[in-house]
Amino acid sequence: MIDNLEESDTIPELEELSDGDELLIDGKSLYTQTSSGSLLAKEALPFHHLKVMSNLKHSLIPAVVLDLKLNIIWENNSYTTLFLQNERDLPVNLVTDFFPFLTTDKLGSIYKDITNKSTGYSFKGRVESKHRNRLNIIANLIINPFTDNRIYEENYSSPVYFIGIFDDISEENKSLLEGTFLSLLEASKLKDNDTGNHIKRVGEYSKSIANKLFDNPAYSEVNIEFIENIYFLAPMHDVGKIGTPDDILTKPGALNEAEWKIMKEHTINGAYILKAYPDPMAAQIATFHHEKWNGKGYPYGVSGTDIPLPARIVAIADVYDALRMKRSYKEAFTHEKAIEIITKDAGSHFDPDLVKIFINFNSEFEDSYESLKDS
Repeated sequence: MIDNLEESDTIPELEELSDGDELLIDGKSLYTQTSSGSLLAKEALPFHHLKVMSNLKHSLIPAVVLDLKLNIIWENNSYTTLFLQNERDLPVNLVTDFFPFLTTDKLGSIYKDITNKSTGYSFKGRVESKHRNRLNIIANLIINPFTDNRIYEENYSSPVYFIGIFDDISEENKSLLEGTFLSLLEASKLKDNDTGNHIKRVGEYSKSIANKLFDNPAYSEVNIEFIENIYFLAPMHDVGKIGTPDDILTKPGALNEAEWKIMKEHTINGAYILKAYPDPMAAQIATFHHEKWNGKGYPYGVSGTDIPLPARIVAIADVYDALRMKRSYKEAFTHEKAIEIITKDAGSHFDPDLVKIFINFNSEFEDSYESLKDS
């Protein structure tokens, strides 16, 4: 038995081992616990398992070795690159890298599978990893027994170690999801007078504001995923108009009271359509982008920070662009006039703190409008 080697010494010396030799990797303590919590002696891994670890170390496939309590006791370079922001000491529990997706119930489900003979002591499922400085990662996870060593309890036996293999499906999942909802957006554009680049500009404006909130501790919910999502979802704020009658949408003059009541329902319709989107931001924007800071908006008359942040951002973006556009009932306003109106409505219609950000970086709005101006 070769003992007390650091991982960095392990790989080049593997070839010096013969089949049947065992190695303890002391730098990444290999251990396990029984279900009753008693600590077992450190287990040696036989040569052929170490060889697998050696081959996987620089593999493009993210992989980890887990103990029975789902602690990561070894991880390869691809896993570190994909999921982690900083180096860390092992062992750490799997939930550390996949919080809050891995709830107690989900961990229990994984544990049940890997201790169940009928499942082959294996698990197959999906995990999600979130970090504010990168986009969310969705991956398929397969966990299989890694050694023949067993831990024996009164009612069952189970492998001591497992290997977890991750398949990153983030881009595939995102493309499928966005393709579906972009089709809905295209369908809604066929019924809405706000054609052209209006919806694109609202996405640009919303992303611009969100970017300014990223490093502000008062807006901890704003991460990279938030910024990318609001850029994609803000253009869908009026998707509910797909259910609004054409004679109301295309009426050249002002709406009467009954027509206006029906028009307001596009917020509820939009939420119904977008509730299938996995991020709640989609339904939040559709529902609340016509609410006002003072509680005098619609459909529910909520006020202040009870209005979700994405909707408060889109409210400014949508109104700014509406002011800049020519409508049947108004001429197009200048950038300066739009700033004046939005500034005046800070604290009544709009979140006053977001208006300050809008004012400080208003040139970005003008640039977006000019670059995406309808011909």
